[in-house]
Amino acid sequence: MSVRERLGWHPFFEAQIAGVDRGDLCFSRVIEEQRGLYRLAGDVEAWAEVSGRFRHDATSAADFPAVGDWVGAVVSEEHGGRRAAADRAIIHVRLSRAAAGRAADQQVVAANVDTIFLVTAFARDLSPRRLERYLTMVWDAGAVPVVVLNKADLCEDPAAAGQSLAARLPLVDVLIVSALHEHGLTALEPYLHPARTVALLGSSGVGKSTLVNRLLGREMLKVRAISDSDGKGRHTTTSRQLVELPGGALLIDTPGMRELQPWVDESAVDAAFDDIAALAGACRFADCAHATEPGCAVLASVAAGRLDADRLENYRRLGREAAFEERKRDKAAAANTKRRWKQIIQAQKALYKDRGRW
Repeated sequence: MSVRERLGWHPFFEAQIAGVDRGDLCFSRVIEEQRGLYRLAGDVEAWAEVSGRFRHDATSAADFPAVGDWVGAVVSEEHGGRRAAADRAIIHVRLSRAAAGRAADQQVVAANVDTIFLVTAFARDLSPRRLERYLTMVWDAGAVPVVVLNKADLCEDPAAAGQSLAARLPLVDVLIVSALHEHGLTALEPYLHPARTVALLGSSGVGKSTLVNRLLGREMLKVRAISDSDGKGRHTTTSRQLVELPGGALLIDTPGMRELQPWVDESAVDAAFDDIAALAGACRFADCAHATEPGCAVLASVAAGRLDADRLENYRRLGREAAFEERKRDKAAAANTKRRWKQIIQAQKALYKDRGRW
């Protein structure tokens, strides 16, 4: 296996090289990001920065490289009137991403990820609503989500809590571990394949760094206790980085995230709430909002105790947020919405006028 293949290179990226009209580029993967500098591994192993043209052409933070990206770079070339340092490379091209997760400001959390471990902890951090919010992003990214319940040693009955969460999140694997005491870690092995990339995503203080250290078999990342005063986690990991595990799997650790907005469309919300979307197919009305409509199969399932009412409420909330964000991004959709409401108002005026009530 070549160095590129060991780092996750596959035909999706190989096919893109033909469209890059530069023969001097060496292709490497971004394995760490530090304030505008990127550490590369592959054909080039050096710290790098983007070229002036790359920076000029970027229209948002999402256009810049992220940990996990494959980039085309040149070492020690004339750049912007000065010569780059011997151990510094210049990034000219970022290859298209196979999958990427986006945070609230559209900055990419990690790129080209196969599986995402959504890490949470028993006690104060365990929030089904937050996990459902994460899931909307993961499904949109095209990665496979796996919920990892850490700190099982803090729960009197972790198995029961895990079963309850699994019932709330159908079609998503829920694993129970204690990274600190190294319990349950073998359950992660089926997802850790050579040259496949797994990213850890979750709030601060849930034990992501401890989990990375256990999987590596050595203490590479610093860990800190959560605050005794408010129970909130501290940002142990301050930068994103990709590491290779002993078995060959690639692992990306990310800083803890306090807030996450679903930069997704409504179809991604439906994917995260597949059970509700399936029930909606049996509703009497195709545009049923699952609120007060007669013949609503979703409300009937809630009344029968087969669907959690709080899950339905979160589905509505995330759906509204996704629709709102989508309208902001799509001016045409906003214009169409305005036009549709104008037509509705005009139709209502005409109706009332005909009835002599306007």
